[in-house]
Amino acid sequence: MMKRIKKYVGKPMVFSIALLYFGIAIFVGCENDDDGPSWLENGEEFSGGAASVFDESVNAFGNPAPNLQGDRDLIFITGNSFFNVNWVTAPASTEDLDGLGPLFNARSCSSCHFKDGRGTPPISPGDPIVSILFRLSVPGVDENGGSIPVPKYGTQLSNHAILNLPEEGTVDISYQEITGQYPDGESYSLRKPIYEFKDLQYGPMPSNILVSPRVAPHMVGLGLLEAIDEETILSFEDPDDLDQDGISGKANYVWDIQKQQKSLGRFGWKANQPNVKQQTAGAFVGDIGITSSIFPEETCTPEQEVCQSGSTGGSPELTEEILDKVSFYSATLAVPKRRNWKDSMVLRGKQLFFESNCTGCHKAKITTGTDASIPEFSDQVIRPYTDLLLHDMGEELADNRPDFEANGNEWRTPPLWGIGLIQTVNGHTNLLHDGRARNFEEAILWHGGEAERSKQAYMQLNKNDREAVIKFLESL
Repeated sequence: MMKRIKKYVGKPMVFSIALLYFGIAIFVGCENDDDGPSWLENGEEFSGGAASVFDESVNAFGNPAPNLQGDRDLIFITGNSFFNVNWVTAPASTEDLDGLGPLFNARSCSSCHFKDGRGTPPISPGDPIVSILFRLSVPGVDENGGSIPVPKYGTQLSNHAILNLPEEGTVDISYQEITGQYPDGESYSLRKPIYEFKDLQYGPMPSNILVSPRVAPHMVGLGLLEAIDEETILSFEDPDDLDQDGISGKANYVWDIQKQQKSLGRFGWKANQPNVKQQTAGAFVGDIGITSSIFPEETCTPEQEVCQSGSTGGSPELTEEILDKVSFYSATLAVPKRRNWKDSMVLRGKQLFFESNCTGCHKAKITTGTDASIPEFSDQVIRPYTDLLLHDMGEELADNRPDFEANGNEWRTPPLWGIGLIQTVNGHTNLLHDGRARNFEEAILWHGGEAERSKQAYMQLNKNDREAVIKFLESL
């Protein structure tokens, strides 16, 4: 229940070793004598540039970026303690840590992002909902272009509440198996989620409700993504598909509360947050019920009178210092170095990944800007495998819920760095925005829309080549 502070021993040595390996890597040959150009790139194992770490353990997502200067690693440690601590109902003796709820989904950030990793949906109907949430709205947009809250329930279903207050309700998740077959005759099965609202305490949902299930993603490299110049991201756009590769991509523009203007969206499943700090503050109020300077109002709707009269932990409940430290912690989580990047099967999979134009959305290599808010992240060559843009992923993955300029078919390209360690850190391989894919193969097969051509290219591969693509993804 109390603070859990990680100890980081020998961090300068780890970074020195990383630089040593990087120095060695630049002398690796880029060509094969017999086969022409090699798919092995100099330094490609350092997915986060100088912010990469060598860690293949269960704690692989929880390291500070090794290039943090001065005492900033101490800020990281303090932010980590607040990220992991359970918040309590106000009033409490621990004034900095009270204010939970009145409605909430989790008591701590790490409840959803266990070990800074990825969440998963329940396996069977009736299982507790821990690390998946449900965004709600009705058709239309508010004055800033955002979603319209659902009467009585707001913009997110809360399945927990403080003592003597009813939670909003819960959701049962079941699955329909969908079978298919590759051209070579091998069969596969996908699972399609079906959601049912249950135990609603404030009346039935409206008939025109829009629902978007969203699993908590793993958190590495957020500050590096924020350090990418806006011009670089916009250069990836091709809204009219002028190159005729079937991939367009567009930026989301969302409301930046601190700037009081529309800004480029980078974070969240639909790129609906402009920066790490607003993303963090949004999670505090939406998931834990903790208000801040950015989101000073509780999530209680006008119809929830008992909720509105609930106790609070101050106005706002989250101090600016704690918000800044948790935001810094979230932004400076290091990216794990790749494993087996020189393996011949992995390199074959990489070749097929590129040749299938998966990199049309999952951009392999980007250089961050020179004016990053975290100076250590400036001018870094990173390999996040994302363009941070919105793409139409087809009807099968659609949630039909707009989010600023993202329509109901569009999702932000999720970064792939670290994805091969989710099994180690979190004990599962459930992927996509709602966790429906049970492994990499199923995630690929759910792709549609702008990714249809790439999916079809994957399906046309023989079994050995399909396995090579998976091996490549596991190395990231």
